Amino acid sequence: MDNAPSPEAELRRLLDIMAALRDPATGCPWDNVQNFDSIAPYTIEEAYEVADSIARRDFSALPDELGDLLFQVVYLARLAEEAGHFAFAEVAKAISDKMIRRHPHVFGDAAARDAAAQTIAWKAEGAWEAGKAAERAARRETGTLAGVPVGLPALTRAAKLTNRAARVGFDWPDAAAVLDKLDEEIGELKAELPGADPARLTDEVGDLLFVLANLARKLNLDPEACMRHANDKFSRRFNAMEQMLAADGRDLKNETLDAMEAAWQAVKRAE
Repeated sequence: MDNAPSPEAELRRLLDIMAALRDPATGCPWDNVQNFDSIAPYTIEEAYEVADSIARRDFSALPDELGDLLFQVVYLARLAEEAGHFAFAEVAKAISDKMIRRHPHVFGDAAARDAAAQTIAWKAEGAWEAGKAAERAARRETGTLAGVPVGLPALTRAAKLTNRAARVGFDWPDAAAVLDKLDEEIGELKAELPGADPARLTDEVGDLLFVLANLARKLNLDPEACMRHANDKFSRRFNAMEQMLAADGRDLKNETLDAMEAAWQAVKRAE
């Protein structure tokens, strides 16, 4: 471990690399034309790849994925520094200050750090959310829904929006009531199918997905995690179905829906 890299030295190296990439004279032509809007989608993508590595418990890949995500933070901070907004040090300082401010039971006086039970009680009393609310107020973000990022995945944002609304009592009483609402939304969607108006269908499908996100929340589930699980299950079964047919010299493109459904059910039974 004596030869382990210094975190400080490696972070400084990364910041220097970013500066070199953005150098107007000698930097990378691609990096030199990027801006906040063009980099933001990559940041979201890298965050998902981190989550994917964790979900797969691929800890050998995780350092690389975390590095990619860190690079996005460094990249955006560099763009901000060039524009005269702030520098990377301010990003690190902001999160350090915030964590100290939100954890008085850890960083406060001896009385506040008395026991682990105090931590649980402190969070249970809502001090964490109260601290976040105070920070939103300082940023002049007002209203119950203030501060829920627009850039979140849509299902996650739906769950967060309605969780905020639930804090002031605007919520279904239980999951059964959400299921009743789901039936109502399915009926409204069915009523729109004959007209097939894209705007109306978009509205009704959106309502349906919104209610499903709420159902996951009421069941203490993460709607994005549920969707990722469904995606993985579909991919696994579809690939197995394709391989099963290929083993018999058959191609999906030449199969009937009934034949594919039969293979699909065989895959499900084999799981």
